[in-house]
Amino acid sequence: MQEIRKIAGRISLILDWKKAGNDYVITLTGGEAHVGAVGVGFYDKSSGRASSSVITSPGHRETDIALLGAKVFSEASKSAAVFMVGIHLDNITKKEIEEIVSVSEEMIDELSVIIQEGF
Repeated sequence: MQEIRKIAGRISLILDWKKAGNDYVITLTGGEAHVGAVGVGFYDKSSGRASSSVITSPGHRETDIALLGAKVFSEASKSAAVFMVGIHLDNITKKEIEEIVSVSEEMIDELSVIIQEGF
């Protein structure tokens, strides 16, 4: 398994991935790891479009990150991608949430390039 690590304020984010046949299994965690949201992306070769769906654990807010990542990774790989996100930081502020989302999006972009280049 390979990984990308970045700091977002008080938390260290870890994005790791592996191939499952032609598909990808990817996780993004930070703080106390858990399953907050799981996105699944599918690529339709006939239309050249990717779509994604997400399931979120009650009380969690990782939905948008999981949905975005699943679609981006599916587009980049032209295959299926499962993206599990679990980030927890006690007493988090709105500013910290914004920073975590921004750094998460940077990590998603970085991995999409790695996948496109054939990881």
